[in-house]
Amino acid sequence: MKKNINAIQSLTWLRETLLFFRNHYLIVLGLGLTAAIGRIVQLGAFGPISPGLHIAMEVIVESARILLFVYALGLTQLKRGFSRLKQMFTSGKAWTEHWQKGRVRLKMHWRSLLASFVIYLLIAWVTNLLIDYTAFQTCLYYKLKVNNIIAEKSSEWVIILFFKNLSVIPLTLIFNALFLLWVTGRVSDGGNV
Repeated sequence: MKKNINAIQSLTWLRETLLFFRNHYLIVLGLGLTAAIGRIVQLGAFGPISPGLHIAMEVIVESARILLFVYALGLTQLKRGFSRLKQMFTSGKAWTEHWQKGRVRLKMHWRSLLASFVIYLLIAWVTNLLIDYTAFQTCLYYKLKVNNIIAEKSSEWVIILFFKNLSVIPLTLIFNALFLLWVTGRVSDGGNV
């Protein structure tokens, strides 16, 4: 029973996600800001855009997200992150080896994994609730329109997606990348990244 309590208390996956976000917040927020600006341009925050610019903004948004995921997967080293991604998709032997290691880790630490996941969901839910409150219950949207910072025809989604691209989406990408590292044993239960 004590072993199960220690597993729940460790919350390695969640703890490492939050530490990674905190320790590398400038790069995380920079990539998030890139995605956020691309997304609000697509939504017409500064006026209508052409289909070509819409596609260019989508490429920028998705590139920023992929870079963030690879950055986290490589533990701040893009080359190592791309190498791990390539190995995941091209090496059958590595895939089998990781799957076997992952099954063992999931069986042994499922309580910690479940606790990390539930707490992460609560963090994401509260963050989304605050973003929705900011968009719909404050005068921010009105002030942005009155001061001509955003276009008259833009909606509250400009605010919502701007803040989501700075908070929930980067945190989720890091959370997913570190899950892959945790399940394959590259993040130990002692918290060594």
